[in-house]
Amino acid sequence: MSKLQPDMDAFVVRGGCRLSGEVVVSGAKNSALKLLAAALLAEGTSRIRNVPDIVDVHTMLAMLEHLGAAVAVREDADVLIGVPAEIGQETSSDLAARLRASLVLLGPLVARTGRARLAQPGGCNLGNRSIDMHLSGLAGMGADIQMGPDWIEVRAARLHGTDIDLEYASVGATENLMLAAVLASGRTTIRNAAREPEIEDLAIFLQKMGAEIDGAGTPEVVISGVDSLRPVDHWVIGDRIEAGTFAVAAAVTNGDLAIRGVDPAFLQLPLSKLIATGVDVRERADGFVVRGGGELVATDVATLPFPGCPTDLQPHFILLLSQAHGTSMVTENVYDGRFGIVRQLRAMGAEIEVTGHHAIVRGPRPLRGNRVMATDLRAGAALVVAGLVASGTTIVTEPRHIDRGYAHFAERLRALGADVERVTTRALAV
Repeated sequence: MSKLQPDMDAFVVRGGCRLSGEVVVSGAKNSALKLLAAALLAEGTSRIRNVPDIVDVHTMLAMLEHLGAAVAVREDADVLIGVPAEIGQETSSDLAARLRASLVLLGPLVARTGRARLAQPGGCNLGNRSIDMHLSGLAGMGADIQMGPDWIEVRAARLHGTDIDLEYASVGATENLMLAAVLASGRTTIRNAAREPEIEDLAIFLQKMGAEIDGAGTPEVVISGVDSLRPVDHWVIGDRIEAGTFAVAAAVTNGDLAIRGVDPAFLQLPLSKLIATGVDVRERADGFVVRGGGELVATDVATLPFPGCPTDLQPHFILLLSQAHGTSMVTENVYDGRFGIVRQLRAMGAEIEVTGHHAIVRGPRPLRGNRVMATDLRAGAALVVAGLVASGTTIVTEPRHIDRGYAHFAERLRALGADVERVTTRALAV
């Protein structure tokens, strides 16, 4: 018998449940965070709807308040951001340590105020996630950049347009440079830009504010700077990663689940991979239906920038393929530290071997309930789903990672038939 620490929280999952029913996905975490930062570009009150009720959003809202914005969170995922004529220029080190996306404040702050001093951002530990492209792009726009051991400072009386060639189609760098360029003088062209749906959502938000942007969603984005922007009212797109999480959960539990609130075009490759494993997937206008029940078969998956299979769904596919007949290969091409789930799934009985940036998954192997740890946001969610198909009870510790990106995860799974709860482990022993 091994007891959990009394000051820890956990997800407790009892296996053997089949998911069925309907779930509406939340607003996209990876879009909402950037839209909240973008609100700083215009004096006045912007209204952002369909904002997910997750820890990362609350951290970003606290950062906006630290910078002088007035924040009001209403019912139905509705957030008002009141931005004054003068805003702060420095982020809180405590808040930045919790949120990788705090880096996206660089663009709006230097564009609006001429100066941004950010504490080094935190977030999930997924290996090398260089910020060089963010900084070199801003330097090309005329910014002076200074760095210390735990801070970054960017200054520019006014940024100017330039041509930027990204060495990699980085989502974060594309977003930050778009946010900086909308108030720069002249035209900025970003080549090899990221094409994710969240990039397009940000561009639509900025266009509503009065920005001039062409090509968002393509490898070349052109921004013609304007002198000022206005506050807007905007609806956040559905979260494709959350939708993919529920889709895999339906598949591995032999479930029947209607997933609504997301454009299936955001998930064309992941859905095709689900179909390749033998899962029945049927698209609808506002989502799709996933039906399991057949024998899962092995397939290969490689993560790539959009429109490829998203790296955020890689842990879920490793789980799925651990239950498929045959040998599968999962190749990680985005983050070099994304295989954190492997050791945890092995502890539950999965047979997985990692060689370089490949994971060889042999299945099906029955999973057994165990105490496992959420090493990052997406791995944590996948481990909760693994608990749904494991025999016995699975305890997923470090649930704070899951809270960063999934709103009311246990409650929503229970509504679909899962036996899962979020508890304080003071009373637990395994």
